[in-house]
Amino acid sequence: MKQNLFMKDDRVYLEHILEAIEKIEKYIKHADDFEDFLKKDMVADAVIRELEIIGEASNNISKKFQDENPDIPWRQIIGIRNTLIHEYFGVNKNVVWETCQYDLKPLKKIVKSLLE
Repeated sequence: MKQNLFMKDDRVYLEHILEAIEKIEKYIKHADDFEDFLKKDMVADAVIRELEIIGEASNNISKKFQDENPDIPWRQIIGIRNTLIHEYFGVNKNVVWETCQYDLKPLKKIVKSLLE
């Protein structure tokens, strides 16, 4: 079983990542396209919050586990979190939208396989 390959805390953080991705998938359904996403502040705010959680959880995963799983772009995920937290006034919603459209599905697949 794969769970023996990482610390218990790492598993908890992976579960948080998966939960946040699933919430984003639910929230993003309320926006028909990027233009609609821009108009729906509550959807955008909810998505941004969950991306922050993904980044924070990733940042808390052990270095050893990160090194053993280079197929996950840990630095980029953590970097997005840092941008969202520290540059909240200048968040590029196009990047947020693109991340949701193209990056979360492959991340979800990897995280789910690690949790099996």
